[in-house]
Amino acid sequence: MNLQLVAAAVALVVVAWLAACAEAGLARTTSFRADEVVRSGRRGANRLAHVAADPTRYLNLALLLRVASEMAAGVLVTYASLGYFAHTWEALSLAIGVMVLVSYVAVGVSPRTIGRQHPLSTAIAASYVLVPLARVLGPLPQLLILLGNALTPGKGFRRGPFASEAELRAMVDMAEQESLIEAEERKMVHSVFQLGDTLVREVMVPRTDLVTVERYKTLRQALTLALRSGFSRIPVVGESEDDVLGIVYVKDLARKVHINREAESELVSAAMRPATFVPDTKNAGDLLREMQRDRTHVAVVIDEYGGTAGVVTIEDILEEIVGEITDEYDRELPPVEELGEGSYRVTARLGLDDLEELYDLTGLDDDDVETVGGLLAKSLGRVPIPGASTTVDATQDRSDPTLTALRLTAESPTGRRNRIVTVLVEPVRDASVREAEEERTAAVSDR
Repeated sequence: MNLQLVAAAVALVVVAWLAACAEAGLARTTSFRADEVVRSGRRGANRLAHVAADPTRYLNLALLLRVASEMAAGVLVTYASLGYFAHTWEALSLAIGVMVLVSYVAVGVSPRTIGRQHPLSTAIAASYVLVPLARVLGPLPQLLILLGNALTPGKGFRRGPFASEAELRAMVDMAEQESLIEAEERKMVHSVFQLGDTLVREVMVPRTDLVTVERYKTLRQALTLALRSGFSRIPVVGESEDDVLGIVYVKDLARKVHINREAESELVSAAMRPATFVPDTKNAGDLLREMQRDRTHVAVVIDEYGGTAGVVTIEDILEEIVGEITDEYDRELPPVEELGEGSYRVTARLGLDDLEELYDLTGLDDDDVETVGGLLAKSLGRVPIPGASTTVDATQDRSDPTLTALRLTAESPTGRRNRIVTVLVEPVRDASVREAEEERTAAVSDR
């Protein structure tokens, strides 16, 4: 009798092994893969397509079959153990130890490994059993799932157990490993998940990089600023940059000026549109949906003190998913390009210590800025646009006595945000000092 119970328990473990194998195979079988199998004409393809059309139903059925088989096998092993031991605790200890080992190895590890390695073959084989079994059991598996979900707080009734975000990410990684998707597609899917945890302050254009136009400027001045800066939407400010009154679009400026030349002298407030304000702690995913719904392309970001923290566009949020948006004109630039006569073209991100090394001076160190672009913006007192030029003092600790200043000129911007990428650096020399140096040098050579 005990041998028969043990044999029945072994048979049930085999059934649980097959059910776990079916779970792993079905979890990795998509409708796309099933369609490929149907087109290939493989045996059992139609059954697989039927299962792939309603995967939740058959996954739940495989889950029910595995749990029922494991539980029944555990009961039979426990009952058989009672006949070999005088004490109940000894029989229970043996039964628990045996079933934990068997369930972990034979049901937990082995079948899932096989199912993941051979998902299509496993799913096709499982479909021969699960499809007729689903007809026999009818709605029983679904009713059990609904009962389980009813006891789960928070989500209410669902169709069945769903994969977590971590499991979905793992599935995307597996799809890339099997060459079902490209590496860039995998990154994009992961970015979609990350967007839900991203705040607006992390994707906005900060206030220090904003190009704004004062409300008392004319349409002609605003249009000139838009064309020089390369921005198609510019915030209109009042008393300060914290006082954003609206957004002016370059197409509105061009339309007004083109239709009526006399409108050039009108104030920019006549063409601006109302601004949308959002807190910097807002979720970027929620903002993207709101901007799509309201057909808004730009919003002003407000910090916790009510000041302007920056501006966010719909493109800024999309870049979090698809990556940096560049064009065919963007190219990698050398950090320093010598132009002759002491002039250099440098990147805006070049450090001030590197600039000092070019001219053998040490008076440009600044606690507020660390790059050439930052030095240019600080000296101008605003965000630089192409053609903006300024001079910075270079009379401290210099080896060349004729050098009095450096002229910094912003060059053409690149990228979607029209950031200044290169700066032209030219030396400004004192003519009288230079002549004196030349005379001294000539006198020394005559001797």
